[in-house]
Amino acid sequence: MPSDPTDELVLVLDFGSQFGQLIARRVRELNVFCQVVRHDITAARVRELNPKGIILSGGPASVYEPGAPQIDPAIFDLGIPVLGICYGMQLACRALGATVGGAESREYGRATLTVSDADTLFRGFPVESTVWMSHGDQVQNLASADFVPLATTDTCPYAAVRHRTRPVYGIQFHPEVSHTVHGGLVLRNFLIDACGCRGLWKMQTFIDRTVEEVRARVGNKRVICGLSGGVDSSVCAALLLKAIGPQVACIYVDNGLMREGETEVVKHTFRDWFKADLHAVDARDRFLSELKGVTDPQEKRKIIGRVFIDVFKHEAKAIPDAHFLAQGTLYPDVIESGGSKDGPAATIKLHHNVGGLPAELGFELIEPLRDLFKDEVRRLGTDLGLPDEVVWRHPFPGPGLAVRCLGEVTEEKLATLRKADTIFLDELHKSGWYRKTSQAFAVLLPVQSVGVMGDGRTYENTVAIRCVQTDDFMTADWSRLPEDLLARVATGIINRVKGVNRVVYDISSKPPATIEWE
Repeated sequence: MPSDPTDELVLVLDFGSQFGQLIARRVRELNVFCQVVRHDITAARVRELNPKGIILSGGPASVYEPGAPQIDPAIFDLGIPVLGICYGMQLACRALGATVGGAESREYGRATLTVSDADTLFRGFPVESTVWMSHGDQVQNLASADFVPLATTDTCPYAAVRHRTRPVYGIQFHPEVSHTVHGGLVLRNFLIDACGCRGLWKMQTFIDRTVEEVRARVGNKRVICGLSGGVDSSVCAALLLKAIGPQVACIYVDNGLMREGETEVVKHTFRDWFKADLHAVDARDRFLSELKGVTDPQEKRKIIGRVFIDVFKHEAKAIPDAHFLAQGTLYPDVIESGGSKDGPAATIKLHHNVGGLPAELGFELIEPLRDLFKDEVRRLGTDLGLPDEVVWRHPFPGPGLAVRCLGEVTEEKLATLRKADTIFLDELHKSGWYRKTSQAFAVLLPVQSVGVMGDGRTYENTVAIRCVQTDDFMTADWSRLPEDLLARVATGIINRVKGVNRVVYDISSKPPATIEWE
């Protein structure tokens, strides 16, 4: 058995921070395995998990308010290094005797941090650097507590502290966000110097461990893997193929709502490259027939989900000795669904492709990617030999182009949308902007407008193009694409896509808008 990276587990206790998952990702980037857990996890459970370190996240509450999320104080007696961030710092300091209250001058945004003690956390740090603050409360008095100040800002005298006798540290700024210039160094110093981590979380270690676990669990039985053509399902399939090869049967349902050439890419990648047992089901006519005349977005989604399950079930029953169903659930899905024993409670969130299928078909579920974040899945896909066009593919909704074809979905409208979308994505690839953005696509609007082409007037369709940048897809900002790139996209679509005479660029952020239009 290879060295288990969870030997270096670090826990992030979640107090409702919008950056909780980002903290975990930053720790993983430093090759230390990290999990997000409930803020009220008991000291006994922490001792059982035996982490090398604990990070207390930020949060929107005030630590002194009734009902504010608290921590089991016995955690500070375990001798495990603790780093409190923002709310987490205030919580730790208050639990150990310091005073916390409303700040006279609140800090939201960039601030200059001045380091007065280059102790463990600030080893190699410049005396002054830019950090990201977001707080209305702060530690106000250390006189009654055994803490030492390490850094200040103009309005925060205790911007960083450490306890004299316990391995407890606190920072009022957010090291996990990119706006904090040397935030990665703070986290590295805590993990390496305070916690004694060695950085064992390597992708090859994960591959070796997962391959052995899958082989041991599956034995000689068969596994069905649902392929959508997206990154998660493709990497899941590639990992299973490495583990158990011909025991994997991949099912890909062509619903007629895919982008240009995507079905061919799936077939080439898994049938020709990986030599997989690929069951590609052509269900285009059935999906379009069921969608005829439907304009309501939610109704379209329900129809697509129902038909997908029917088609998938029919194909799955034709695969002999199938006992397991694999899906590409990622760690954020596990956190958000409450699917982890120690994770934060949340509303259950089902995978859009195979939700409900394991129970209906009597399958056991396999989720080999459930410990990984998206960026780690992409690295895994590269290590497994998947082509870049699959690994770096932007997210694509389960209902496909049906949610980007507003109003009724028809073959003619889908053909128009595919051409416009292809032109947009091709220009992003050629300009180098595709990898700089998180998601980009075209939307065919149920709006026609007057135009002029040649010597004649036209009354034709409008296409909206959307391009966003985001870390977590819970919030997103529109991408500031160069004007000449937008001009090439608009000109290309209007000149080459019949029936379109107007292109608009969506500059809405999420919130208040959503990323998709439907």
